[in-house]
Order: sequence, then structure tokens, then C-alpha cells
Amino acid sequence: MKIREDVIQQLIAQARRDAPDESCGYLLGTGDEVTENYPMENIDHSPEHFSFAPRDQFAALKYARTNGLTILANWHSHPASPSRPSQEDLRLANDPAIRYAILSLQDDELRLNSFKILNGEVIDKEIHL
Repeated sequence: MKIREDVIQQLIAQARRDAPDESCGYLLGTGDEVTENYPMENIDHSPEHFSFAPRDQFAALKYARTNGLTILANWHSHPASPSRPSQEDLRLANDPAIRYAILSLQDDELRLNSFKILNGEVIDKEIHL
């Protein structure tokens, strides 16, 4: 999956704005190129986990369909931990058709990786930042 630089900058800005809570959203695009971030509210308002607002999920799906885009990944930030799936992330990754991207803000060393997760196991990792 390729993520445009302007989209990466949007993720960083959103994650910094939402810190110390985790930030989240969908990455939309066509083929394997992410062209848009669809930001969503973390209704848990927690620095350690996130949940999408259901209204945001429905709106994102409608937006993607209307604009000929596909949800390529869901993403969230780790304000104080590395860019790798936690046990909870692995447990909740239930869609094998998409990637799971994690932006780490730990120690101001930005890292963005995405993962293909199947049956609670990482089967592929891509480094984006």
C-alpha cells in the first residue's frame, strides 16, 4: 500500500491534535494507493485504545462509495508506544481485506507502519514513515 505524503501529514496533524488520546480513521483510495484520510472520533477518548464512532463509520462508507473509493486500511495512533499492533489490536483486527496502520508518536520519533493481520497474527508489515 502506498500512502501519499499529504495524507501522512494529515495523520500526523490529527494524531498530535488528539494526543494524549489515540486518534483514528480510515485510509481511502483506489488500487493500492491511499489518497485520503477519513478522520473519525475515538469515542473511547483513551490514550491506550480506540473505538470508532458508528456514525463516522457509516458516513465513511457512504463517502467512499459515492466517490469511487475503497477503504484500504483503518488507522490509529499510539501516542506513547511503538508502531506495532498491541494484543488488543490483533484481537480486534477482523477484516482480512484491509490493512491496519499505526502511527507512533513515541518520543517524538514518528513511525507509520501498516500490517496485514489474519487470525490475530501479523502476516505482512509495510513501513511508510
